[in-house]
Amino acid sequence: MRVGLRRLVWGSAASREDWRRICDRGIDAESDTERDVANIIAAVRERGDAALREYTERFDKRSPTAASYEISAERWQAAMDRCSPQVLAALELSAERIRHFHQPQELKGYQQAGGLGLRVSPLQRVGLYVPGGTALYPSSVLMTAIPAQVAGVDEIIMVTPGASDETLAAARVAGVHRVFEIGGAQAIAALAFGTESVPRVDKIVGPGNQWVAAAKRQVFGQVDIDSVAGPSEVLIIADSSAHPTFIAADLLAQAEHDREARAILISDCKILLDAVDDALAEQLANLPRRDIAGASIDSYGVSVLVADIDAAMALANEYAAEHLELAMDTAEAWVDKVRAAGAIFVGHYSPEAAGDYSAGPNHVLPTGGAARFASPLGVYDFLKYTSVMALGRPELLALRSAITTLAEVEGLHGHGRSVDVRFAEDTNDAE
Repeated sequence: MRVGLRRLVWGSAASREDWRRICDRGIDAESDTERDVANIIAAVRERGDAALREYTERFDKRSPTAASYEISAERWQAAMDRCSPQVLAALELSAERIRHFHQPQELKGYQQAGGLGLRVSPLQRVGLYVPGGTALYPSSVLMTAIPAQVAGVDEIIMVTPGASDETLAAARVAGVHRVFEIGGAQAIAALAFGTESVPRVDKIVGPGNQWVAAAKRQVFGQVDIDSVAGPSEVLIIADSSAHPTFIAADLLAQAEHDREARAILISDCKILLDAVDDALAEQLANLPRRDIAGASIDSYGVSVLVADIDAAMALANEYAAEHLELAMDTAEAWVDKVRAAGAIFVGHYSPEAAGDYSAGPNHVLPTGGAARFASPLGVYDFLKYTSVMALGRPELLALRSAITTLAEVEGLHGHGRSVDVRFAEDTNDAE
């Protein structure tokens, strides 16, 4: 069977209906998963470490080496020592660039006349979920921990079902304080409610599988979360100046994440689309994760032939991709036309993989069309805002009439009385 992207020719009613279905990719968990996750969360909330151990032994076949699943300082250091100098150098370089990119995101509060102000303060403790299933993700450690560190979070707790040497090294480089080798819904529950060994956090961030996504959705309210992540996705807009081998490689780089990943190409050049199909087949043949990438391309890979780049941009804004590549010589001229994308990669030498690892911007991005309203993970996600009012008697007096009038309109007479009582002595003096 020939490997290639399913082709849509834009303009017909059928193509519009197909595109509508492609864009309609909301993040929904299966009811069985939701029910099973709810049971896990309830058990961990009620029985703490005992339930955590039960589920970890059942799903991950791992028992704690000591009193808990926490990685000891000795094991952590040993993992650092086993990492090659090349890996450590790559982590340090990536961490430096990520930190440099995120530092300007630090926000400050303000004070206004009349005793009004906004206070900005970091969260006290956050939890990072780092996947450890079909692949290990030290890069996710850097992307989640460093913005929290820049924000000034007091304690950063990491959970992962697969604490590889590289993942632990990344945690050390990024300023993580404690690591627990647990995963799945049970890890999310432990972070949300706390157990005898795992501290309760204020916010949970980081991607995971459908069990993790369902758990984050269910504990939201008890703790804050960054988002409920769906399958990873890339949409590439390319014209005749694009390199077919580059485009195919970028599509496969996304497809190899998992079988549900989405890889989409839109172009006004049929010759390019045909050449990309040929390059996909050639590159997929020797890709180590070809089974995963091939399944993704087969199930979700799409190319769209449009009349011009204006039409391509309209489709891209409707799709609101997690990653949007503009593979054109004139790419910079189109950046301001993008209304919905998690991250934009401009030009032929800005592959999505650069954003995944070392460029600097965060790779935790909105998926499933959420880029219409959501943002990349950043320092602002680890800050909270508190309004402050320090009114004096003159300031309250100036507001008295407006407050009591609106309280009367809303039928909340006690609200108005709570202001009036502060000026009762004025009435007595008048009498």
